Amino acid sequence: MSGRDDSAPDNSGEQSEAAEREAAKQRLLAQAEAERVPVEDTTRAVPDRRWRRDQ
Repeated sequence: MSGRDDSAPDNSGEQSEAAEREAAKQRLLAQAEAERVPVEDTTRAVPDRRWRRDQ
């Protein structure tokens, strides 16, 4: 017996995949934050005068 853990290569592969997933998640969060529109801009009422044409 060599004392080595046979699952070590699999474990390191899983760890690198987890690190890649976390990095991708951080990139997506950063992109979403950069493209975020402030709430004040999305809830401001914009007058719609089309319905007043008949008056």
